[in-house]
Amino acid sequence: MMSKISGLYGITIDNDLDIQARVQAALKGGANIIQYRDKSYLPDREKIAERLVELCHEYDAVLIINDDLDLALATNADGVHLGRDDLDVKAAREKIGDKIIGVSCYNKLELALEAEQQGADYVAFGRFFPSVTKPGAVPAETSLLQEAKAMLSLPIVAIGGITTENAKLLIQAGASSVAVIDGLFNQQNIKKTAEEFSKLFR
Repeated sequence: MMSKISGLYGITIDNDLDIQARVQAALKGGANIIQYRDKSYLPDREKIAERLVELCHEYDAVLIINDDLDLALATNADGVHLGRDDLDVKAAREKIGDKIIGVSCYNKLELALEAEQQGADYVAFGRFFPSVTKPGAVPAETSLLQEAKAMLSLPIVAIGGITTENAKLLIQAGASSVAVIDGLFNQQNIKKTAEEFSKLFR
């Protein structure tokens, strides 16, 4: 499963009423990973997540659940993404078995080294550019990706303000994958945007 963490990584928008159509468009365009991110805790989130798992598997992609290990288990998602205030990797691994565990490392290489030691499957750094979704997120330098690439054996995901115009810089610096929210799901033609992102990895 770890090898699946490459290419375009789409992260859903909160309260998106057209979430299934948007995700399908991204998958058609070549997204390899979708993360279901729902900070509003909608009452039908389990049904939404189950459908997204099915959709991703139709396109040979993976569905990661943001922050919610119980939801990942209940919906048979492919993995979970953990942030600063979530379970540590060891505790998550005991519950989730061999499914994918990703960890947010912000701008801290030491967090990534610790996550790898604990058994994470990938690490994420960022924000690398000004972000609409998280304007207050700590900034990270592209040199961090170069350092991480030299020191880690895990896939490295870059996040934060990424567009089709600036993604190549991060890929060249060592990102295995770019995680995109607004730059993908708020675009007029999601499928075409996903195709443009995917071409950058070829």
